[in-house]
Amino acid sequence: MKWGSLYGPDYVNVLFRAVSAHLTGAFRFVCFTDDPAGIDEQVDCVRIPEMSLDDAGWERGGWPKLSVFAECDADLTGRCLFIDLDTIITGSLDELFDLPGEPVMIREWPRLADRLRKRKHFGASGIFAWNADRLHHVWQNFAASPRRAREGFRQEQRFLEHHAENLQFWPEDWVISFKRTLMAPPLLDRVMAPKPVPPTARILAFHGDPRPIDVVPDKGQRWGKGWHYGRGAVPYVRDYWLRYGGEDPG
Repeated sequence: MKWGSLYGPDYVNVLFRAVSAHLTGAFRFVCFTDDPAGIDEQVDCVRIPEMSLDDAGWERGGWPKLSVFAECDADLTGRCLFIDLDTIITGSLDELFDLPGEPVMIREWPRLADRLRKRKHFGASGIFAWNADRLHHVWQNFAASPRRAREGFRQEQRFLEHHAENLQFWPEDWVISFKRTLMAPPLLDRVMAPKPVPPTARILAFHGDPRPIDVVPDKGQRWGKGWHYGRGAVPYVRDYWLRYGGEDPG
């Protein structure tokens, strides 16, 4: 799903090529978007259904993701897997389609503060799977009153979790976080490079800062947020981006 200007068509094309390299058998790759320009012709571009969102609804949170549950021009069938654009495919995706759940979501990675407060960990919607003939009620409940949905739930993933039929989570070693799993803790990240991707991982998720494109240039640039940051290129992310046809930012 791509809307607005934060992610260019390169993100869609790189993800499509990476999925093609890590998924066996026939599949359909669909991009819900408001602008198909520059996207590979093998990608099936579908206009995002009308969502009655104001500017803040498009800019904050992932509310447009809920449109994948609408009965619309996409005409989705079978088992579906949603993948955020700021995601790196690191292993076979085949088994992600076999795991039952309506939906299957990421179990949100805890921050240090969450561990200290023993805060409940919620589902995250960066990667989720569901059957196309299920969960239409998620869209229907949202479309009935988008304003009420946004007032009642801080993010679309909380809304989705609340309306799940049979929520399940990915195995923790299948979908991992660059920021929470591979980066060294704050202060140590100044001198320690991110750890390599473990062989059991299927997907490496980037959520918040940094994004994949931030760690592709090899210019000694600072990336990250606040006191949790690194510098320069992360070699395996740069290799991935260029291998699947992304433009070299330098």
